Amino acid sequence: MGAIYPMAAQKQTPQSTRILDLTQRLLYAVHSRVFGWVLALLIEHGLVWDARTGVDISTLETGAPWRRIVRGDTSKDSRSMLKRVAVDSGIEMYERRIRFRSIWVVGAAVCFTFVVGVRAEEPIKPIPEEIEINTEKLMLGRMLFYDPRLSKNNTTSCYSCHNLGVGGDDGRKVFIRIGGEPGIINTPTVFNSDFNFKQFWDGRVNTVEDLIDTHVQSPTYLGSSWPGIVSKLYQHENYPSRFKALYPDGIHHKNIRNALGEFIRSLTTPNSRFDQYLEGDDTALSTLEKRGYALFKSYGCVSCHQGVNVGGGMFRVFGAVNDYFKNRGNITDVDLGRYNVTGKAADRHVFKVPSLRMAALTQPYLHNGSAATLRDAVDIMFEFQLGRKAPDEDKEAIMLFIKTLVGESMDLSP
Repeated sequence: MGAIYPMAAQKQTPQSTRILDLTQRLLYAVHSRVFGWVLALLIEHGLVWDARTGVDISTLETGAPWRRIVRGDTSKDSRSMLKRVAVDSGIEMYERRIRFRSIWVVGAAVCFTFVVGVRAEEPIKPIPEEIEINTEKLMLGRMLFYDPRLSKNNTTSCYSCHNLGVGGDDGRKVFIRIGGEPGIINTPTVFNSDFNFKQFWDGRVNTVEDLIDTHVQSPTYLGSSWPGIVSKLYQHENYPSRFKALYPDGIHHKNIRNALGEFIRSLTTPNSRFDQYLEGDDTALSTLEKRGYALFKSYGCVSCHQGVNVGGGMFRVFGAVNDYFKNRGNITDVDLGRYNVTGKAADRHVFKVPSLRMAALTQPYLHNGSAATLRDAVDIMFEFQLGRKAPDEDKEAIMLFIKTLVGESMDLSP
């Protein structure tokens, strides 16, 4: 995951011209990402070298400047095809000639791509369009999600912090406590949250039901208690009969959690333009958006933001390369991240990697909401998480790619 998929081909001897041209056309006919993965293996085993310098490519570090536009004696049309393949592969092709030890290596790689299939090795996977949900429980959970009776003072509902129409968060730097005072942490989107391996920024709970339990009883969120909520719901004209129809023991805190959990699990956003692209529709993304995805992989963003949720699957130190918190100063308890859960020194400033699925709609960003715009967040990630510089056009392309991740939901405003 997150590895660069090298792509290069150039034989400099005249007698190989026809074979090379045929190979280039075959490359364009098959899916370039899988071919790039195969070439990475070939390069790793020393089967490719730089024809200009004689340096064995396998001795170069990942990200070294040999991956550029292939030039030399190929025709303009062939070079154009190679460039298009490289953009699709996620490779910044560098201005060097790359040479294979044997043309049979190229043929083997091409054949392998036919066997493996289309986009089999992509680090990001599409959101399933169908999930198993109890519809009646889902509808009951929806009622509860919007009901302020779940809060101690009957003023705040789940929807208060998770506005489904605008991305599933509240659009604020930090959430607002039940009493009206500012909280200490940014509200993540509730969409696709069941795909996360842990819940909350610090990963303090495992499941959606645990998330509900914590929110309900926390004095900073809903500030309520299960006995109090059960009592209020029994006084409602519809809740007793609806619970009894679905749960033999009627209104009980575990049943409230279950119904809410079913609704939250239903909040997925499948069929994004990027998912359509992953499933084989090359027209779903523009050339620049494809380039953004290529850069997202080649710069290393995908090493953390991967899988179905494009994040949410691991913990990472915030400031892995350059110390973000030392640079910013004024470190608070919330900045300690997972350390607040485990007490382990190794977990200082460790957070769950956020999902990027709804990132186009959920500014501001970061655990404390300090990145006002998506561009601010991208700049911070490049400086402190990747430790790399990138031109503006690369960052803009990556942002365009991120915007293709937003999928469909009946709850999202058009």
